[in-house]
Amino acid sequence: MKARRDTRFYLIIAAVLILSYLVTTAMTNQYYFFAGFAILQFIVMALAWNILGGYVGYVNFGSAAFFGMGAYAAIVALQLFNASLFTQIVIGGLFSALLGFLTGYLTLRLRGVYFAIATLALLVVSETLIANFDYVGGAAGTYILPTRKPTILGVLIVGKQDAVFGNYKELLFFIMSFITLAAIATCSFIEKSKFGRGLAALRDNEEAAECMGVPTLKLKLIATTLSGLFMGVTGGIFPYYLTFVDPTSAFNLDISINALAMPIIGGTATWLGPVLGAIVLGTMQQVATVTISSELNVLIVGIFLVAIVLFAPNGFLGLIDKFLKRGN
Repeated sequence: MKARRDTRFYLIIAAVLILSYLVTTAMTNQYYFFAGFAILQFIVMALAWNILGGYVGYVNFGSAAFFGMGAYAAIVALQLFNASLFTQIVIGGLFSALLGFLTGYLTLRLRGVYFAIATLALLVVSETLIANFDYVGGAAGTYILPTRKPTILGVLIVGKQDAVFGNYKELLFFIMSFITLAAIATCSFIEKSKFGRGLAALRDNEEAAECMGVPTLKLKLIATTLSGLFMGVTGGIFPYYLTFVDPTSAFNLDISINALAMPIIGGTATWLGPVLGAIVLGTMQQVATVTISSELNVLIVGIFLVAIVLFAPNGFLGLIDKFLKRGN
């Protein structure tokens, strides 16, 4: 029965990926790809944060550091050897994964507010370093202008872009869809695995888990590495999305706030909570940006956080579960 459910889950993942490609061929309004990419980016960031913050219980305020470093690692790869889009994304992810491992090794012995402050310090230090790194534009930023037509994966020559996608926004939307589904599949696997049970033991009582022989530091390092990987992959594709990157946009504190708030608002017990929170908040932010002002985005997040803390501490999933139990 369990194997059948897993097979059904991955078939749905594959079907959604195919559907995302069909959407790129049927839809003509390019804004929907731009907005859709942003929402998918929020989903991946929320899932990445949840690996450490939700499954382990370590609150991380440094998401933007891993995101920004992934973006700038991709830019360095482009500057050094004219790397393909796919290679830039991979390098961004691997660099942030390494950063996550090293950061975790140095800070995971801290707990609670001390760990949160350490991750916030990482964000400040990362932005300062990049702002003084002239090779990638320094504080002035740098432009990323596509000069060649990419293939679907950037390494397999499927054909010219015009034969596959209409333009870069469609291609980036499709790639981001693939990354999002990969993040969902990874988190779903973690929840059902021995590794996930170890993380749950850490979250409930780290001292008791360590006394029972759970390799706490090893599990936490794997969690920080996976979290950094997905944040870096999201950052690796970011330069092509905006075509201009500077330290202020890549290391924006709003990124960390969104990555933290969306899982909390949706619910951290499972992968579905971060996805739900990111879709709701991400959609509202996109609508507010178009209709009123992007300055309202942080206000929207703040209002939702206050409401969730007061009325639904377990997030949207907790509310849904409560209503379902009341209905029964």
